[in-house]
Amino acid sequence: MNLIQGYDPDTLREVVDQRECAERLSEIEQQRSLPVLLERVWLLKVLDRLDEALELAEETVRQARMAGTRKDLLRARVLHATVLQRRGARAAAAQELATCASEAEGQGWAGIAAFAHQHHGKNAYEGGDYEQARESFKRSLFLRREAGAGDDDLEVSLLAIEAAERRTTQQPALLI
Repeated sequence: MNLIQGYDPDTLREVVDQRECAERLSEIEQQRSLPVLLERVWLLKVLDRLDEALELAEETVRQARMAGTRKDLLRARVLHATVLQRRGARAAAAQELATCASEAEGQGWAGIAAFAHQHHGKNAYEGGDYEQARESFKRSLFLRREAGAGDDDLEVSLLAIEAAERRTTQQPALLI
């Protein structure tokens, strides 16, 4: 089930139907598997229930650390960082996302690395660092291609690159 209807061209955040997300959260609220916990964190995040999302994200990272694979742990850490980002803790999110991207690339897990780079770019974009955002989005696009991602995933990265480039050209030049 894909609840993402698109991406806001200015913020690059997911556009979702709030009612559908709330219904889905209600459906899976009592389930405890790691994939479901990750989905619940994401749903809480897009519903702007950020305190609950952070608490569950921290629990999900603990569970992945104890009972999951290294890939599971990286996915949980990236999602946790996206909650930090949404809460405005951009420095902490940037550090965690960069660490996760580096670790995933070191393991040859292009899909997870691309996911981390895409969110690293979104974090930089929200912070106004459009050059860094563009570089992260480009790295995500490269890794997504390497991983054999579908056209929809590639399109998300391309649109993000265009948005960052648009913002870069709109910034006034610094006079020294």
